[in-house]
Amino acid sequence: MAIVRFHREGWAWITATMGIGTVGILLALWLRPPAWLGWTLGGLWLVWAALLLNFFRYPKRPCPSEPHLIYAPCDGKVVEVCPTFEPKHFHAEMLQISIFMSPLNVHVNWAPAPGTLRVKEHMSGTYLVAWHPKASLLNEQTFLAVEDTTTERYYALRQIAGILARRISTYPSVGSTLKAGEEIGFIKFGSRVDVLLPLNAQAKVRPGDRVRGALTPIAQW
Repeated sequence: MAIVRFHREGWAWITATMGIGTVGILLALWLRPPAWLGWTLGGLWLVWAALLLNFFRYPKRPCPSEPHLIYAPCDGKVVEVCPTFEPKHFHAEMLQISIFMSPLNVHVNWAPAPGTLRVKEHMSGTYLVAWHPKASLLNEQTFLAVEDTTTERYYALRQIAGILARRISTYPSVGSTLKAGEEIGFIKFGSRVDVLLPLNAQAKVRPGDRVRGALTPIAQW
């Protein structure tokens, strides 16, 4: 039987939720509220606790790491596959593949391909719903540019906050060497990740497809 793991980003939330539940039980035993009120509050707490545990689950993902493939950086639904201009680092037209993560998805972010992190920039912004096309330009986000000098391949990532997301965590520092499938961050409570690739990369997904981070190939070099 597999043991369910929870991400370190969620421990404060999980501990606080369990503490509130314990206090609630003690208060109910002491105050003895009407049965309907106790069941209603207890049911709401159970729903919240279940959603929280589901959100912060932390599955093991052994990435296949095939050198000619680019893997999904997160779980979710592909919402865009289109050309776009990248103005931050590469200053070129690139292929954009955008993946929306609902609150029910695993929210760990993984490196889609190997390389060295050259740019890491956090930008403040708005909180449009993450599937909105303008979210890539207007929402709070962290921009990452990655280059592999041995293969001359390169890509960029945007970790984008959504209407509920208020915290983007990005772990590697500039100069770090990334492996395909390596954990690079976490976005709390509904968000989106854009992968920007050279135009000669071939997309293997289309809008509407469901993908799993570090497992599903989304493009190939």
